[in-house]
Amino acid sequence: MRSNAIPAEFEDLLSASGKRVLAGTHALCGALANPRTRFLARGDLLDRTKAERVRRVLEASLADRLELMARPIPPETISDMRHDYGEQLPKTSRAQTIYFESRREPGVKAAEHIGLVRLMRSASFRAFAEALAGRKLASGWGLQVLRYGPGDYAGPHNDHHPENKDARSGYIDLHVSLCSPGVAHQWLVYSRAGHFSEIVSVARPASVTAYRLPFWHYTTPLVAKHGHLEAARWVLLGTFLYR
Repeated sequence: MRSNAIPAEFEDLLSASGKRVLAGTHALCGALANPRTRFLARGDLLDRTKAERVRRVLEASLADRLELMARPIPPETISDMRHDYGEQLPKTSRAQTIYFESRREPGVKAAEHIGLVRLMRSASFRAFAEALAGRKLASGWGLQVLRYGPGDYAGPHNDHHPENKDARSGYIDLHVSLCSPGVAHQWLVYSRAGHFSEIVSVARPASVTAYRLPFWHYTTPLVAKHGHLEAARWVLLGTFLYR
């Protein structure tokens, strides 16, 4: 039985400001159409009460169905170095996830059962991404769910896929971020003019971030408030190719 806390349409999770984005009347509309704007973050586009209900359902229904995603720093990045200042760091990360590559996966089944897949596949989810992108986006977008616990992070990476003919020229990621009250902080750091000079909090209770990829960025380790080992940030992620 699906949870009533997870609506069928993304539109039903939006605040008044978020609905203005969907209606095309918000100042953010088309912001990612500018090649110089690579990243947006807002904490006022979701209805916090409804978002908190969704987060509680995710924690209760999906926390034990997630797959560990751990990519540590390879030791050979040091042991195989032959020249000073010749460091090369591949993408590193640690979090828990659902990939949605097969409907037979336990996490995917659980996400379908509670209505999460229906929400993330809703027409208004894509329409919201299109409003920010300022252009039409392809159907059949990719899905992923992430849960960051204490110490979980994503190291520097650019999300460029030159071997994928559909993604090599760029694409849009839309993240819905839901933080438990026990999260002290987590930051998204991204590049501007070739330097990691920009930083924004992603530890708000209910926020939306949107990316015009590729560009360099990383997510710092999640830090919990004292005594809150259960602290977590859930991310509902949609990846949209250009039509």
